[in-house]
Amino acid sequence: MRAFVLLLGLACGAAFAQSFPSRPIRVVVPFPAGGTTDIVARLVGQKMSENLGQPVLVENKGGAGGTIGAADVAKSAPDGYSLLIHNVTFPMASVAAQFANRASYNIDTDFAGVSIAVFVPLVITANPSVPAKDLAELVKLLKSEKPGHYAYGSTGPGSFMHVIGEALSRQTGIEMTHVPFKGAAPLKQELIAGRVQVGGDQLSSSLADIKAGKLRALATNASKRIAELPEVPTVRELGYPALEADGWNGFFVPAKTPREVIARLQKEIAAAAKHPEVAKRLMEIGAEPVGSTAAEQDAILKRQVEQFRPIIKEMRIEG
Repeated sequence: MRAFVLLLGLACGAAFAQSFPSRPIRVVVPFPAGGTTDIVARLVGQKMSENLGQPVLVENKGGAGGTIGAADVAKSAPDGYSLLIHNVTFPMASVAAQFANRASYNIDTDFAGVSIAVFVPLVITANPSVPAKDLAELVKLLKSEKPGHYAYGSTGPGSFMHVIGEALSRQTGIEMTHVPFKGAAPLKQELIAGRVQVGGDQLSSSLADIKAGKLRALATNASKRIAELPEVPTVRELGYPALEADGWNGFFVPAKTPREVIARLQKEIAAAAKHPEVAKRLMEIGAEPVGSTAAEQDAILKRQVEQFRPIIKEMRIEG
């Protein structure tokens, strides 16, 4: 009897996957429109829609370092019709929110990875008025300034730049004022205007402005120098290896989503990211098309949660 029930469940799951999707799919972007995550979601989502024969609708739900949008998807039905697209902020902000007992989901148990669509290097930038050509010079400059004289912006509490900023302060003894924003687009706007002096996010959000001289790249957080900015040193080269982090944008679904549905979504996301037209546009903004397997994405997320959890707890960073 038990074997019969198991076989019946497998048959039902396979049948559901064959008919999937039968209605529109929504992709929640946990940041405002205009940032890298939003751009990737729309480029990949449009191509997925063409291939699936169903609309793929992007919803922007920004705030709290991306945890508001993540919570929305975590509470959704595990049927493949609600996806979350997030980035390296996901493990940082989620751990910070859990540490502060403000998380309404558990990053370890409430999500299943589908596919990393792109790898995108992370970069620390400054307004050109800041008299420092790289991160090491910035640290020297800040040590000579009144504590808190400079402000650094992030995409929200517990986000990449918030964690990096606090880790840098802890390591060097410098003090900067943290100014959180709801996403990369408003952060970049204030950084270019000079209302915050230092910031950081995925390269795609700032590459054009770095090339135009509106922002200065102080360091990349990648494990090696990036082709788009070969003259910019890595944080490891400058003596800050603890700040190193791989940047990515990936899709997630609620944890109990059927494996057959996850496999279908992974196939379509990978195909969309690698489609010549989409890949060309992604590479133009500094993103590398990937289309990883679900297992590969789960492994990267687990590794980064383990990397940042002790740092966040030690520095008592709260999301």
